[in-house]
Amino acid sequence: MTVKQAVIKKKSVVKLALSGLSLSVLLTLSACSGGDNTPTDEPAVVNETEAVVVEPAAPAEAEPVVEVETVEVSEVKAEEVKADEVSAAAAEPEVLAADTGAALYEKQCKVCHEKGLLAAPLFGNKEAWAPRIAKGIDTLHMHSAKGFNKMPAQASAEVSEAQVHAAVDYMVAAAS
Repeated sequence: MTVKQAVIKKKSVVKLALSGLSLSVLLTLSACSGGDNTPTDEPAVVNETEAVVVEPAAPAEAEPVVEVETVEVSEVKAEEVKADEVSAAAAEPEVLAADTGAALYEKQCKVCHEKGLLAAPLFGNKEAWAPRIAKGIDTLHMHSAKGFNKMPAQASAEVSEAQVHAAVDYMVAAAS
C-alpha cells in the first residue's frame, strides 16, 4: 500500500467516524424533540450543541485523533413543570362575562344541539340530558372540553376550557 492510499484510507475512516457521530447526534436530538410535537410524560431536556474537533492527519502510520467536547445537559422533571402550571392557573382564574355560556352556545354548540346531530342531546330536552347530568357536572365539563364519543373537543386556541364549561352550564340549566 502506498502512502497516498494510506492517507486516503485514513481520511475515509475519519469521514466515516464523523458521519456516524453526526448521525448519533441527529438521532439523539430527534428523540429528545419527540419529532411530532405531541406532549409526553417524559422529562423535558435542554439540548446544547456539541463541538467536534478533528486534528489534521499525522504521518500515514498514526491514527487520526478525534476529540469530542462533552456538554452537560440539564433535565427538568415533568412533575415540576406541571406543579408550576397548576399554581399559575390557580392564581389567575379566567374572568368570564355573565352571558359567555349563552354566547358560545349560539356561536358553536347550537349547530349540533339544536337538531341532535351526532346524537347530541337537544337543547332543553330534560329526558335526553338526564343520564348525562347524572354523571356529574365535572364529567360533562371534561367530555365537552376534551371530546367524548362522537363529540369533538370544544376547547381550542380560540375557545378556552372555562368558556366551554360556561356553555355546558348554560345547557344543563336549560334542561334542569
